[in-house]
Amino acid sequence: MVYETGNRTVDEALRRVLAGETLDRTDGLALLAQPVETLVEAGGFLRDRLGDGTVDACSIVNAKAGNCAEDCGFCAQSVHFDTGIDTYDFLGPERILEAAKRAERDGAQRFGIVLAERGVSKKHRPEEWTEVIESIRLVREECALEVDASLGILTEEEAEILAAEGICHYNHNIETSPRYFPEVVGSHEFADRVHTLEVAKAAGMDLCAGVILGMGETPTDRVDAAVALQEIGISSLPVNVLNPIAGTPLGEDGGAAISTDELLATIAVYRFLHPHARVRLTGGREVNLTPDEQHLPFEAGADGILTGDYLTTEGQSPAEDLAIIERAGLEPNRSVNDFDPAAVGEGGGSDAPADGPSTRPLEGDADD
Repeated sequence: MVYETGNRTVDEALRRVLAGETLDRTDGLALLAQPVETLVEAGGFLRDRLGDGTVDACSIVNAKAGNCAEDCGFCAQSVHFDTGIDTYDFLGPERILEAAKRAERDGAQRFGIVLAERGVSKKHRPEEWTEVIESIRLVREECALEVDASLGILTEEEAEILAAEGICHYNHNIETSPRYFPEVVGSHEFADRVHTLEVAKAAGMDLCAGVILGMGETPTDRVDAAVALQEIGISSLPVNVLNPIAGTPLGEDGGAAISTDELLATIAVYRFLHPHARVRLTGGREVNLTPDEQHLPFEAGADGILTGDYLTTEGQSPAEDLAIIERAGLEPNRSVNDFDPAAVGEGGGSDAPADGPSTRPLEGDADD
């Protein structure tokens, strides 16, 4: 191997990954104990060696907001918590298309339709299901975007229909490790999330599943979550950092329990454990990293980003996100949507009508 850091643990892990080996839990824990500067350097090297040199951007539309029956402790949209957010029923195909066109102008490669509920139901809410399918078809017909979805728990029939309609990635985050999950969510189990991912994968969709860091989990939990995602088999790993929302159980302390160095080390270790996945910096980055720090996760091995607002909180502009990518020495992905970065940088990408729905990052988390 030509490249070496001088750290025996890191260099041996690099050699094994480049030889095609899959690292395990023991490897992940050993790596996480190494100096953050060395991990960042090695994570960036792996991304450069195994990736395409681009940062992939995705956006979503929050197609149905609030009144979710689940009790996820981080989620502003749960009916169990008084967070004061706006709630609304499914927006409908035309407004979904409007949001997709805005995402296209903003340089997104992927556009996801998100419903904040336990699960879309063909059986129990057939009218809503029909509108979801119509929205998928309309966006695919009118836009140069990959269409993704985050619709909660799926049946096998629903997954097969979504795959047949051309859904590229199905997003269903595991949030944290199997051990820590019950501390955050009480209304369903970790196994329920895994089952939906398995159903979606069996139907032929690629998987987008990740975590929220800073919820009180241990560093070991962070590694165990990545190992669980290895077992599932994903192609996109969104890394959220808790944005504490007033009114939620995890919003009481007012801050995420993870430092910048811990975040960078975790992203680098995720690059080692998932060398061929898009490791995507997602929700909470604006409130947990200063403007001068936001490029650092990409130097540590991340190669995906969310652009626009989140489900219930505001994000940065696409122009600011492009500047972060440039500062990290990378290029925006234009393989699906061959947009003009200069136009987005000048503010020409976000010219949707003021009263239209905003676009929101698919994986930042779909519950923030």
